[in-house]
Amino acid sequence: MTCPQPSRKFRRQGDSTALPTGRCGWAQTNTRGPIGEHGKCRATKTITKQVMTKTKPSAPPSAGGNAAPIEQPTFRSNPEVDAKIDAYIKENPKYWAYVQAMPRERLERSVVLNEVRQLDRQQRMREGVLNQINRNPEMKRAYDILVKDLPEDQREGVIAQIARQARRAVVRSQAQGQRTGETVGV
Repeated sequence: MTCPQPSRKFRRQGDSTALPTGRCGWAQTNTRGPIGEHGKCRATKTITKQVMTKTKPSAPPSAGGNAAPIEQPTFRSNPEVDAKIDAYIKENPKYWAYVQAMPRERLERSVVLNEVRQLDRQQRMREGVLNQINRNPEMKRAYDILVKDLPEDQREGVIAQIARQARRAVVRSQAQGQRTGETVGV
């Protein structure tokens, strides 16, 4: 299963460690419902992806107050992703040389900038969906009825989530209708 949209609050089934990933096998902890239901809308498409994991410290802090040595994080590699990266590097050697020449701090800050941009994009999309709902009072009432039993602080997020899912379903059905219309017309 793949996640329809990456999010920042995911956890592995049965694990309480929050990890910043939206890959297969991960269930969202905020408003998606019970763990394990995340991504069921794309259950027909199976793509196996491996994710980065972090190991927990093996020993608690000692009595002297010093923390036990922390193990280094372990990273898994995915051959499919590695092949895509290698192909991109081969096609763009100047960019690869530029990246390799970057100081470590600059490279780290570039990665964080990409994360910030992605979060900003998600926030803009969410605000756009909510603005569209708020412009239509009838639609707003319908969504308010759907989330009336939820706590107040969760309602807006769930409304945005339901609206995004509904929009994706409409777009998918329209695309299928167009594909069917093309094959019938031939």
